[in-house]
Amino acid sequence: MSPAAPVIDLHTHSSVSDGTQTPTELVAAAAGAGVDVLAITDHDTVAGWPEATAAARRLGVTLVRGIEISCTWRHTSVHLLGYLTDPQHEGLTAELARARESRATRLERMVELMTADGVPVSYDEVLAQVAPGATPGRPHIADALIANGTIAHRDEAFRDWLGDDSPYYVGHYAPDPVRAVGLIRAAGGVPVIAHPFTRTRAGVLDDALVEAMHDAGLVGLEAHHRDHGPAEVARAVSLADRLGLVVTGSSDYHGAGKRNRLGENTTTPEALAAIEAASSGTTAVVRS
Repeated sequence: MSPAAPVIDLHTHSSVSDGTQTPTELVAAAAGAGVDVLAITDHDTVAGWPEATAAARRLGVTLVRGIEISCTWRHTSVHLLGYLTDPQHEGLTAELARARESRATRLERMVELMTADGVPVSYDEVLAQVAPGATPGRPHIADALIANGTIAHRDEAFRDWLGDDSPYYVGHYAPDPVRAVGLIRAAGGVPVIAHPFTRTRAGVLDDALVEAMHDAGLVGLEAHHRDHGPAEVARAVSLADRLGLVVTGSSDYHGAGKRNRLGENTTTPEALAAIEAASSGTTAVVRS
């Protein structure tokens, strides 16, 4: 009998961005769920890497260090995963710092609009939900509303107040996705579009943009994701095949912040090997 294939989950978040578990708790949860290879991909930050690395070595989980960069194209949000980048690359670190600062000021403006309309939340309550050094985001507003008893789950906040079509929505700085691909490649990393055809996105991501990102150095598409139905998976796989891109699958796990479960969608060992082969950064995979 051949050995079982490893369970590879290449998209998860810790409390360093908008997950609800520390990097240590995230790695421990992955080990408990039977995940063999885990990527930590917090929004616009690599601050969770050292803690996750230590936990992975201790718990026997192979760790792929990554980030998720929020990009904007024609008023459409595009999320770009970057694996195995050099964390000291000046161009990429400057871009991430600019995005994080914009996120923080954006939350304050959103809370001002919400409180003016009677939504029971203060900016101090929101800040209390942001872990030290974490990238602030809309989920932290949701967490403040949970903490003060207004709602029971983040989904309610995004449905009623925090969605892209909400009157309280405020944009933030986000790079052009083609430029972001170039920055990740310049940092030795491997760019993969996260959930490219998600049905929850405001706006539609078209094939022409994916082709332009491919020309800039895009390596893969995250086809297998909770936000993709069969049609979206088929579209992503077909496009990846046409462009010669790697196909990945991931949970996009956020702890208690989303209903996604570790390992519910996975990546093949062959796809992971292709990602490693495409990397020229200084950050190697941490082997268990």
